[in-house]
Formats: sequence, C-alpha cells, structure tokens
Amino acid sequence: MTLDPDALHALEIGRAAGGEPFENGCVTAARAAYVASFPTLQGEHEPVAATSQRQIDGPNGPVTIRIHRGIGAPRTGARAVLYLHGGGWVIGNLDSHDEICRWLANLGNAVVVCPDYRLAPEHKFPAGLEDCTAALRFMADHASELGIDPARIAAAGDSAGGNLAAVLALLARDGLAPALAAQILIYPNTDAGQGADSYRRFGQGFGLTAATMAWFRDHYVRTPDDITDWRVSPLLASDLAAVAPAFVAIAGHDILADEGTAYAERLRADGVPVVLRHWPGQIHGFVSMGRHMLASRQAISEAASWLHQQTRIQAD
Repeated sequence: MTLDPDALHALEIGRAAGGEPFENGCVTAARAAYVASFPTLQGEHEPVAATSQRQIDGPNGPVTIRIHRGIGAPRTGARAVLYLHGGGWVIGNLDSHDEICRWLANLGNAVVVCPDYRLAPEHKFPAGLEDCTAALRFMADHASELGIDPARIAAAGDSAGGNLAAVLALLARDGLAPALAAQILIYPNTDAGQGADSYRRFGQGFGLTAATMAWFRDHYVRTPDDITDWRVSPLLASDLAAVAPAFVAIAGHDILADEGTAYAERLRADGVPVVLRHWPGQIHGFVSMGRHMLASRQAISEAASWLHQQTRIQAD
C-alpha cells in the first residue's frame, strides 16, 4: 500500500507546523494545539437548513448539544444521527468535527446532534459515555420536538467517538439505552489493549502515533482493569449479535486499522449486517481534513448513502 497524495500532503503540513507530541506536554496544551489546527485542516463549513444549541440534563450535570438540520431534512419524522466526536476522549469539542456533522446532515437529509461530552482526565470513564447516552435518550424522548423519527436514530463517531458509538449500540441492544437503527464507525478504537499489529506498522510517522494513543487511553481509564471492560474495549464484548447494522470505515495507514477491521469482522460473524469500507492510502483522521482530502467528503457521502438505505421509509 502507498500513501494517498492528499494524505502525504497533510502529513507534510503537520511536520512543517512543528509542535510537540501531545504526550510531551499537558492536556491544556494539547487541547489548545488541536483547536489551532481546525482552520488548517477543515474546509469551509457548508450551510445547513438550521443550527441550534442547547443544554440537556445528564447524570453528571448539564451537557451542551449542537443540532444541525440538514438541507432536505423533513420538518417532522426526519432520520437522525447522534454524532460523537473523536479526540482520544481527551481533546475535541463541538467545533472540532462540525464540518463532518454538517456534511452528514445535508447528505443524509438528517438531523445531526453532537454532544459536548465530558473529557478525560478531568472526567474519566464512564463519564463521557454517560453523557453520550444521555444525549441519545434526549433524542428519543424529545423526538417530536426535534422533528425526528425515534425509530430512525443512528449513532456515529470517529476514533474515540467511534468507540463510544459502538458501545452505545451494545447498550441499546441490551435495553440500557434507546434503540438504534444503525451505527457508523469511522476508524473506531475498539481495543484499548493496543496490541494489534497495526500499532507496529504505523506506530510512527503517520499522524496518530502509538505513544499518543497510549497517552489518550491512560488519561481515559480509571485503573488498568478498565482496559478490559467491554465499555472501553467493545472488541472484547462476549457477544455482538443483534446490535444495529454497521458501516465501518478504515484508514489503511492507521494504528487503529486492525482493531477496526477485527470489530467489523466480529460483527459480521455474529450475524450483524456490515459494510466494511477501506481507504487503503489514508491516515487516521482523514475524514476531519476536508481542506486537503477529497476522500473526506467521499467517506461521509458513502456513509450517508448507506444510512439512507438502512433508514428508508415509504415517505422517502
């Protein structure tokens, strides 16, 4: 496999910008550096039909959510997506993945809700997961107010957000969260043990490094025992049967490639309908790099088309 030219260009931009690896500094510095990178990586934010922001109640206190109604989304009974941003459970916010949420809203003719869930290390596992569960419950309980169909809610996320979306799908299956119609997992983190061979193949030089991923995980978990908890490592769940159908996107040059692929294969083996899509020349985070990556919007377009099929009703 060779790197896509767009991916190579993005890596060159990162190297030219300099900056210390996150693990060499404090969390505050990592968050500031990540925020500073948005204008460099994200493209122009396309307009949607409407955007609003509000606070909802969660088990750990209020949670801010941003709501995008896509152009073409019906006023009532729209399909909906709970989008959970990436960032290793430590960095990221409502702006870090806003480009993706807008694309998904418009391409999916959907209402996209993104929660500003609590981050580690101030709020370790399971606080962020609990905030995401509260956001899903709010969507289901307030479907009429939001103009969405509670039977057509999907969970989606990238990287750590893909981890949270996968765990939510398992909780939903077990009746511990509202039902989901679909899950979209973009280069998801599924095994906090971090022992997959892709950590060796792509551990340095391809953006997200093995050392940074360990730094993220160690901030997120309370004790080493959490690493084997399926709510942290869904690949370790004893049974994946009967969860929502899944669209899984994998970047070929990514330390998370093997565990994301393994999760898709386990879903399929347990009878879950799965679309597994590989972008072999891409790097971790490519969907968030719309200014430089043609594949960014293409990936969301494919996910949105799949979501249309999974959540189609006669009115469509």
